[in-house]
Amino acid sequence: MSQKELITKWVDTFNQGDASLLAEFYADDAINHQVANEPIRGKQAIRAMFEQEFSQAEMVCIVENVFEDKDWVILEWKNPLGLRGCGFFQIVNGKIKFQRGYWDKLSFLRMHKLPIPTN
Repeated sequence: MSQKELITKWVDTFNQGDASLLAEFYADDAINHQVANEPIRGKQAIRAMFEQEFSQAEMVCIVENVFEDKDWVILEWKNPLGLRGCGFFQIVNGKIKFQRGYWDKLSFLRMHKLPIPTN
């Protein structure tokens, strides 16, 4: 499976909202850094992050573009509510080793009617 195919499968799994299945795409020592949040380190912590996020909001990733270059994949996405973002994935030995996502957290919170931190 190519790196691009792996991320396409990741999107399909993300859209199912199953944190345990999604966590299987990550290396044990993976880092997931959504720039609006602190980095999450380790497969189990990433699974817990997705469990929490899926319990708070219905999230859907609609692929706009996927680009592959060696061990990196760039995913440009949108959601049905109009939010857009992109993710960078480093794939090592068939697992996501590093992920960085860029998106507007304030817009996300407002769209899903979630509390907005005041700090």
